[in-house]
Amino acid sequence: MPEWLKDAVFYEIYPPSFRDGNGDGIGDLAGITAGLDYVRELGCNALWLNPVFDSPFLDGGYDIRDYKKVAPRYGTEADLVRLFDKAHRLGIRVLLDLVPGHTSDTHAWFQASCRAEPNEYWGRYVWTDHPFAGIAGHPYISGMKERAGSYMLNFFASQPALNYGWLNRTEAWMSAADSPEALATREAMKDVMRYWLDRGCDGFRVDMADSLVKNDDENKSATAAVWRDVRTMLDHDYPEAALVSEWSNPVQAINGGGFHMDFYLDHVGNGYNTLLRDYEAGGADRSYFRKDSGGDIRRFLDDYLPKYENTRSRGYISMFTCNHDTPRPAWTLSADEMKLYFAFLMTMPGVPFVYYGDEIGMKYADVPTKEGGYQRTGSRTPMQWDHSVNLGFSDAGAEDLYLPVDTAPDAVTAADQEQDPESLLNTARKWIAVRHRYPDLQADAPFAVLSAAGGQDIFAYQRGKLVCAMNPSGTTKQLRDEQLEGKNVLAVTGAAELSEETLILGPQSFALLG
Repeated sequence: MPEWLKDAVFYEIYPPSFRDGNGDGIGDLAGITAGLDYVRELGCNALWLNPVFDSPFLDGGYDIRDYKKVAPRYGTEADLVRLFDKAHRLGIRVLLDLVPGHTSDTHAWFQASCRAEPNEYWGRYVWTDHPFAGIAGHPYISGMKERAGSYMLNFFASQPALNYGWLNRTEAWMSAADSPEALATREAMKDVMRYWLDRGCDGFRVDMADSLVKNDDENKSATAAVWRDVRTMLDHDYPEAALVSEWSNPVQAINGGGFHMDFYLDHVGNGYNTLLRDYEAGGADRSYFRKDSGGDIRRFLDDYLPKYENTRSRGYISMFTCNHDTPRPAWTLSADEMKLYFAFLMTMPGVPFVYYGDEIGMKYADVPTKEGGYQRTGSRTPMQWDHSVNLGFSDAGAEDLYLPVDTAPDAVTAADQEQDPESLLNTARKWIAVRHRYPDLQADAPFAVLSAAGGQDIFAYQRGKLVCAMNPSGTTKQLRDEQLEGKNVLAVTGAAELSEETLILGPQSFALLG
């Protein structure tokens, strides 16, 4: 386990939307490099970049055309290495986005696999042995290539599935998970990882990590075996490299697959969803962090605690503000509600992730789809730096921007919030700094629930010798517990008063006691 993960706070950047370094209207590596000082000042000491590789961009770069080439619109390999170098000088680690389950249909591997005559790439993707043979339970395309067969898709029509084999094989054309062609795909992906690790990358976020071996069992055991093999390679050759999975099943991903971290994704009805996105169209919003919503923290704990207890000795559950696939929290939360969520996020176990712009409360935008984003596009608009042209994102003309900037008179900016000590930005900085200050708030420090009453009464939990307590409601709440005696208020958002064994928390308040 890389030791640096214990104190890591990640910042996720969607590359075309962070900062434009060359004035063409699209964010790039030079812009990200220029923005690293801001990331460091926020307190984040690790970075996750969404895909920066060569792509036709039919799915925001998750349709990769060449794993070993930087997309020209972002710069060059030398630009990426310069980003690694500056980040490391600032004490920032950098994860790249690995997409192992599929490529673009313009990738050279796939083009070779489409040829009528067998070649070394014939087994790199999932193909049937007949043009009229379908692939039961999976999307596929036939009749489009000279090869006599159908090929499987892993997501969009432009993303053919790479072949890691099948666990339960029902057709002669299905490769076993340990077949030569499946192992060749695995080794090709390990080769990609080595390529970037050797150039300064510090690890990978893995897209659709549970999607590799087809017809896997309910525990995803065959897919987990692929990742254990990758973890063995990393432990031997790159012991400080980190892996975080898009899996949202930490028992399978961490205990089974050997990932260091697994994202707690926003799935309807799960624990994470109840915190800040528990709403239905036309229905009430019961999100716990919504003021006076009546949300119940026990709905989160019932889902979270078994996952935490079953994996805490082997890896970390990672929660986030949002990501490039989900609505921004400002869609449903006010700035004051988001302040409490930042305090919670930075005092919970595991490794937290902040999505660019959430630290200033950027809105979820109503914009047309871009590059296969569809409803996700609204969370991918340009970073709002200041009130200069295009909110400081780019000096290109508005018509050339990757996506439009927020033109509302009250559009939030980092520059404005810098000047306000009570702003969301400065509150986020404060709680990130608090996390770094106290070892008992690190990823692996002990965690135990102290008080979790129904409704929006005070939720309190222990981290080592520290106590964290929050009151998301609109009224003052009181908590009495003997474990509070002798403690002091170390940090607070809102209002907190501690007298012997009694804590009084004002409306929408969070306190750290120790």
